[in-house]
Amino acid sequence: MVQSPAPALAPATVFDWLDEAAELRAEAGLTRTLRSRPADDPVVDLASNDYLGLVHHPAVTRAAADAALRWGGGSTGSRLVTGTTELHTELERELAEFTGFEAALVFSSGYAANLAALTALTDPDTLIVSDAYNHASLIDGCRLSRSDVHRAPHADPDAVADVLRTRTHRRALVVSDTVFSVDGNAAPLTGLSAAARAHGAALLVDDAHGLGVLGPGGAGAPAAAGLAGEPDVVATVTLSKSLGSQGGAVLGPRRVIRHLTETARTFIFDTGLAPAAVGAALGALRLLRAEPHRADRAREVARTLAARLTAAGLHASTPDAAVVSVRTPGPEAAVRWAADCRTAGLAVGCFRPPSVPDGISRLRLTARGDLTDQQITHAVDIITATAPTP
Repeated sequence: MVQSPAPALAPATVFDWLDEAAELRAEAGLTRTLRSRPADDPVVDLASNDYLGLVHHPAVTRAAADAALRWGGGSTGSRLVTGTTELHTELERELAEFTGFEAALVFSSGYAANLAALTALTDPDTLIVSDAYNHASLIDGCRLSRSDVHRAPHADPDAVADVLRTRTHRRALVVSDTVFSVDGNAAPLTGLSAAARAHGAALLVDDAHGLGVLGPGGAGAPAAAGLAGEPDVVATVTLSKSLGSQGGAVLGPRRVIRHLTETARTFIFDTGLAPAAVGAALGALRLLRAEPHRADRAREVARTLAARLTAAGLHASTPDAAVVSVRTPGPEAAVRWAADCRTAGLAVGCFRPPSVPDGISRLRLTARGDLTDQQITHAVDIITATAPTP
C-alpha cells in the first residue's frame, strides 16, 4: 500500500505538538520551571549537591579566581589542542593519587565523562549489564554505546552474575552508580566486582555521590570497597558536588585513560574545562585532604536528618552517604511541599518522574557537612510542619 505524503504544515504550526505535550505534562503534575536564585539567598540549602559546603569556601573561591586571572576565562580549545593547562595536569595527578587510581582524565562535566567511558570502552561485541536505577548519564551512555544492554534488577549482584554467565559476547561491562542519587543508598560494590571477575567482565562505577563523602577521608566508594586501583575497575566522578566546582573525570588504569584520550568523542571534540573550574576543584581537593573530617561530618548530618524525620513519622530513607529522601503522596504533593518549605526558609530538592526510576515522588535532602546543629533542627521543623496530610 502506497502511503500518502504527510500534509505540509504552515511555519507557525510546525511546533504545535509541543503545546500538546506541555499540556500532558501539566495534567500529570510534571511541569518544570527555572528559578533564578540570588547570590545571597537567605534560605537554608538542602537542595544543592554541595555535600561538604565548599562552594563558597574562601580557599575554593580564591583558587578559582587565581586560576582565571592566570589562565583566562576559558580553556581556549579542546583538551588535545590548546585546552590542557598545567592546572589540568595537576588536578588529574592529584585526583588519581587521592582516590587510589593509576590515572585520571578531566572532562567538562560528569555527564561527558560517563558518555566517554561507556562509548569508548565498549563496542557491538560487548554486553553491558546496567543497574535499573542508574543515573540518566549512564543510561544515555549505554544507549550510545552500540552494545547489547541488559537492565539488571537494582543492587543485585546475583542477577548480574546470572546474566554474565550466559553471555556470548566477547567482552562484558558491569555498570552501576556507587551511591544512587534518589534515595542515597550505596551499591554492593564488593558483590558486583566479584560477579564481574567471576565471568571476565570489567566494572565501571559512577562515584559522583561517593567522592568526598565515602572512603578514607572522602577518597570515594571504590576506595572504601578496596577496589580503587584494581586493573579491571574504572570509576567516574563529578567535580560539581563534594568539590564545589564543575566538571568530571574518569579514573582507572593508565591504559584505559590513554584509550579515552585517543578515542572518546566527548573528550576529543569538547572544549576543555575552564581554568576557574579546574582551580576551584583543585583547591577543594587540597582542602579535603587537609581536613578529612569533613567527609565524616557529611555522613553524620545525613544520619541525623534521617533519624529525626523518621521519628516525626515521615518516610525517610536510611542514608549510606549524604543523600536523604522523603517520600511524598505524589508529584503534585511533592511540588507543593517543596514550595512550602522554601516559603518557610528551606530549599529542598523535588524528585518526580521521570527522575525517579520507581515512579515514587520524593523530597531530596542534601546533608551538607557545614550545617550547624541549629540549622539541622530548623530544617527538620520546617519539613515536618509543612508535610502534606495523608
